Amino acid sequence: MNRRCETVTLGELSQMNVAGFCADIERLKADTYKQIGQADFAHLRRIERYGRLATLVGYATAWVIPNPATAFLLSLGQFTRWLLAHHIIHRGYDRVPGIPARYTSRVFARGWRRFIDWFDWLDPEAWDYEHNILHHYHTGEDADPDVAERHLEFLRRMRLPLWLKYALIAVVACTWKIIYYAPNSLSVLDPESRKRLRHEQIVSLSVGSVLDVRRPAVRRLWLNCYLPYATWHFGAVPLLFLPLGTTAAWCVLFNKLLAEAITNAHAFLVIGPNHTADDLYRFSFHYHRKDEFYVTQVMGSANYRCGGEFTDYMSIWLNYQIEHHLFPDLPMRQYSRIQPEVKAICERHGIPYRQESVFRRFGRMLDVAVGRTSMRELEAFPRPAAMPAGGIGAPRRPEWVG
Repeated sequence: MNRRCETVTLGELSQMNVAGFCADIERLKADTYKQIGQADFAHLRRIERYGRLATLVGYATAWVIPNPATAFLLSLGQFTRWLLAHHIIHRGYDRVPGIPARYTSRVFARGWRRFIDWFDWLDPEAWDYEHNILHHYHTGEDADPDVAERHLEFLRRMRLPLWLKYALIAVVACTWKIIYYAPNSLSVLDPESRKRLRHEQIVSLSVGSVLDVRRPAVRRLWLNCYLPYATWHFGAVPLLFLPLGTTAAWCVLFNKLLAEAITNAHAFLVIGPNHTADDLYRFSFHYHRKDEFYVTQVMGSANYRCGGEFTDYMSIWLNYQIEHHLFPDLPMRQYSRIQPEVKAICERHGIPYRQESVFRRFGRMLDVAVGRTSMRELEAFPRPAAMPAGGIGAPRRPEWVG
């Protein structure tokens, strides 16, 4: 299957004012950092309370009867912990004056706090490197570990009926943290030393390899991710309800399993389409300057509909994916504040800004996943001929970037 390649500045890219865009984004960035304060922490705590309430009501009813309402509440509680982890580990709240240490990237989900703050299939330390560094600073490149089109190439090429491909994706959606995200993120660390591996050293763990316990990486996956999570959530938690009877314990187990499928599918819906569609770009090059970095982040990302705390909450604030990739270390509340201005800046300088409903974006992702469409690809950064050769220097990567 041939992917459409664009090696020259054509169509929508021909009118880009890259230098002007970068200057306006830098100005907005400086102004936004000044706006961070206690209101952001209060907002974080409110979102945390939503998740805790969902978990409380979910467990209070989990023992009565297996039902989708209880499972959804349990799912939403788990989903909220990932939401918090995503923005806190991204250093989004490190700039809030006087914030308790447990809500900063230095403490949240680190060491034993993983089991309190974010007890999921994923290893927080591995995810920090895989997502915050490799994905965010190599978006859409070969070094990006989360390029869905590349991971699904086998499915795209398979000669199967479309309905069967969609069925396989449905199974993946309900299990993707287990079969994809946990092993894929853990593979970026050396299984013995836990040191970060360079892109060329990383060997991803496939579904077919996670049972090969002869491999140190697979043993680490089972000991750090699979066994702790499964033992607690599907073993210990149902057993805690045994005083209410054996039937109660089985009801809890069923609701927990259903909640696991729901939270996987929910996360897949809002995370998967952010960087995969026929109107988004993959890059055969790595940016060399700050203006290139900003532009490629926009060209490789898409937003969903924005506005309203419920919509934002159910989207993990990833409906502001473009703003998040421009400024990954902002508190959640700031994204809704700056989104209209970022969109206006993009439009003013000819930078393509993609935004549709999450369901429309999901449909576009599915089309790529089954091979009906392909992503666009750029082999070089598209600079108009009149653009000066000099310019803004390479983006300064934070000290924590490996």
